[in-house]
Amino acid sequence: MPQTVSKSQFKPRALHYFRKVQEDGQELIITDHNKPVLKITPYRERPEIVLRELRNTVRRYELPTEPVGEEDWEVLK
Repeated sequence: MPQTVSKSQFKPRALHYFRKVQEDGQELIITDHNKPVLKITPYRERPEIVLRELRNTVRRYELPTEPVGEEDWEVLK
């Protein structure tokens, strides 16, 4: 789970938090009045890493070329 920190806590120690994200590889969520407003994530150079993480995440994808039914179309709006 990503760490959260308020804007007022983040501002004077921004470099500390940047280093922490870089070293730990964990996301950091910045909040304003307890509402998330920013997400800081570590940079990933190679897109293969992202593709590897996404591989096998689609549970079911039957008949991808078939038309979409009216009730399904409404859900997609």
